[in-house]
Amino acid sequence: MPALPHGHHLERAGMNNFRLQAIQNWPQVAHDASYSVSALASFCKVSVRSLERLFLPAFGSTPRRWLNRLRMQRAIALLRDGSNIKETAACLGYEDASHFSREFKKHYGFAPKRYAKLPAKAAATPKVSHSAMKLPRLAMKS
Repeated sequence: MPALPHGHHLERAGMNNFRLQAIQNWPQVAHDASYSVSALASFCKVSVRSLERLFLPAFGSTPRRWLNRLRMQRAIALLRDGSNIKETAACLGYEDASHFSREFKKHYGFAPKRYAKLPAKAAATPKVSHSAMKLPRLAMKS
């Protein structure tokens, strides 16, 4: 039974599709799919809707949010290892470094340029900004 992050397992989490159970390295699959939900669904040989339905109970997040979080974690690792912003953006599949910078700032609350300038000891993985954690309010019918 393949384990997921935080000790979850595919079968117990409702992800009982055999194609999804066969995937052993989700972060690598995400990178190979260029952090795209539709490409990830194609790789898994399921529809985007099926992936969304099966993904939430297993990962505790939508595929898009999970991919974005993974992409930002990878950005931190690349910047920490000395990649510049353009190289990092290209490696993560962004066509434009400024788009990557905006997404990074939205996620962490500061620009990647600022993170890249930090000394190695101080450049621990940053926490996600509070504004990035806010979920949009959904209108509820009464």
